[in-house]
Amino acid sequence: MRFPFARRDVAIAALAALGSTSLTLAPASVSAAGKTPGRYVSGDFHNHTTCSDGSISMQKLVKKATDKQDTPWGLDWFVQAGHGGNGNRNCTLVEDASLSTPAYPYVAGKGPDTTWTASIGAAAIKGDNGGVGGNGNMWRWQSIQEYQYPVLEYLAALRNQPLFIGMESVVAGHEHTSMSIVTGQMPMALDNATLPASGSYAALGNANALAQWSYCFDRGDTDKSRGNVTGSAVGNNWNCAVPGSNSTADVSWNAQAQKLLPASGAGVGTRGHLKTLEALKWMAQYHPDTSYYVPAHLERAGPFYADGNQGFNVEHLRNFNNTAPGVAFGFESQPGHGASSNRGEYQVNRNTFGTQKVDSVGGTTFGGTGVYAGIVGGVWDSLLGEGRNFWFFASSDWHNRGSFGPDDRRSTQDFYPGEYQRTYVMVRNAADKLRPQTIVNGLRSGNAWSTTGQLIDRLALVVCASYPGPAARSSASVEALALNAATGNTDTDIAGCATMGEKLVVRPGAELVVAVALRDPAGTNYSPYAFPNPSLLQVGINQPINQPVLDHVDLIRGLVSGYRQPGAADYAGEWPRNTDWLRTDGTTTGLANVPAAAKNTTAAVIRTFNGAGASPWVKVSSGVDNTGFLKMSYRIPAVTASQYVRLRGTNMPASVPYETDASGNPLADLYTNANDTSKLRIPCTTVGSNVPVNGTTYTGNAIDGCPAHLPVVGGQKYVAYDVAAWSDLWFYSNPVYIEVSGSTTVAGVK
Repeated sequence: MRFPFARRDVAIAALAALGSTSLTLAPASVSAAGKTPGRYVSGDFHNHTTCSDGSISMQKLVKKATDKQDTPWGLDWFVQAGHGGNGNRNCTLVEDASLSTPAYPYVAGKGPDTTWTASIGAAAIKGDNGGVGGNGNMWRWQSIQEYQYPVLEYLAALRNQPLFIGMESVVAGHEHTSMSIVTGQMPMALDNATLPASGSYAALGNANALAQWSYCFDRGDTDKSRGNVTGSAVGNNWNCAVPGSNSTADVSWNAQAQKLLPASGAGVGTRGHLKTLEALKWMAQYHPDTSYYVPAHLERAGPFYADGNQGFNVEHLRNFNNTAPGVAFGFESQPGHGASSNRGEYQVNRNTFGTQKVDSVGGTTFGGTGVYAGIVGGVWDSLLGEGRNFWFFASSDWHNRGSFGPDDRRSTQDFYPGEYQRTYVMVRNAADKLRPQTIVNGLRSGNAWSTTGQLIDRLALVVCASYPGPAARSSASVEALALNAATGNTDTDIAGCATMGEKLVVRPGAELVVAVALRDPAGTNYSPYAFPNPSLLQVGINQPINQPVLDHVDLIRGLVSGYRQPGAADYAGEWPRNTDWLRTDGTTTGLANVPAAAKNTTAAVIRTFNGAGASPWVKVSSGVDNTGFLKMSYRIPAVTASQYVRLRGTNMPASVPYETDASGNPLADLYTNANDTSKLRIPCTTVGSNVPVNGTTYTGNAIDGCPAHLPVVGGQKYVAYDVAAWSDLWFYSNPVYIEVSGSTTVAGVK
């Protein structure tokens, strides 16, 4: 049940009218004895400006992502992270006077598409031959170090917001990874800084560590200057060797550049992977607590290709986590680009390996999530089944609105950070402000969950041990813990209980009480569409797209069998290619065709909660703000083996044609990908009175009919682009591990 955002105060009355129960709760404690107090805060760490291949300035992207007025989805924290390599545009310039600040004023005729040469002069561009081949392209290391970081530091102080710089690295041997090193960024001294009333801004902190990493390890950076001006020894003088490793003895070592530069041609993927492992060793050695490395849209470029720089197989994820478990601790298996013609930009025959056309792994997304995490029992469950700290994240990958301008509410390409996808992470900052370090700590902890389309905005997952006798825990008591935590937007710290990213150690024979509390937020989400959801109309449900209702929550369990060892038969394996996985009709061959290394056949949905049926949730009202919550629980009896539990949920019931199967699992998104209109299956039939024509910027009220940009086949509009994304929503939680004494050790989690 959803209620208008402006009228949350009537939620309790409406719930009572529906016959829901009411529970008065004390505010959730955030002064837990064993943990630093914290709360769940939403953010995004993968997006782009004109300093790489984005369409807007840094200032405009920060405003779009964090503002809570003009763009009311405002995130709590934000990482600006463009591609590594180089670029020729100056993203520190702004589009118009509304974005002007004293230190970075609007300059007429010089917007964020202005080249570096035309704005700062060719002489200021550093590196070999004055940038990339002398053509005015600036290496990302210089852009980050001298231009992007100072702007972001200034905006963080000016707006009093937690911002920092990251990067979407172009990965040697692979495709892309979201990463950052926050060492030096946003120092404490910034809290009391006096910003200039005019003139330039001198940063108090720096992103030197991130800039050096970009020079040393990004595949797109072939600069050999060591971060210096050509012909001068004055500068950064970077050396990229990793002490204790074989960097300088590697065949790819370049003495002039003082870094690994793998030769192209046969074997470049294998050589590149080794360079990436060196990058992780460097991060673990020099910045073990201040860095993260999270492969992005990792299925998109296909599987790993030894003779190119393509995707990631499960063994590469294991190698990353083995090399630097405190740095390489997860992936973005829910890609951005959710409104594109191919959801997530995943596509059949997207890639070319030699002369062979190769699909994105899985061929497409499944409910907007890549096949590695979107299929129960797949790659993610395989990694969790080892007991690894390997977590699920989502980001926007913002670039542009496709066929629309950046201020339009419609999109045929991307959503803004926070507008559609967001990751909520537990940040334990106590009474302090949000800072880069505590945000990175939160990401590393795995105490995080991700959602699309504001399907839920609060979540608590609590697992407690119960033993026979007077001290046995009731389901109601654990539900109360979860509900109290969700109401306070925090977690719980009770002996014998654990939450996401944590490990609960129990004796053999213990009963596990799994409790979930969440909030399906009131009223409309940020979708521009108010007409009935076409996917749900197929099964007789008339529900506005911008008022989604959570249909069900799946509790997923898998057993933990321990780390798989390099060289073992179950360590490495490629997900089936092309029609060996995704058939031409959109069905799949199933896990039977997946190699042992890439699956965990013990993983399964063990309980589905919904509003009715055998496992109904209970509607309750918060005693703090009167908003409505859902609570539910399940008891796992007499455990003898180490295991984990995790959650996913959706607005799609089971058996929605072309969306979910009879068990409620997501089907391939092939049926809503506009790239191949012959596969489109879900008609959009609503004719509205407020349907703007294409070619005009639309920023107004919700659109009440099928938009003009949907593909038309045989005179009929079909669901695709942003309508497909807003119609089909999912959330994913990270797991809670349970280690049974005497069984397999969950080695990756303390």
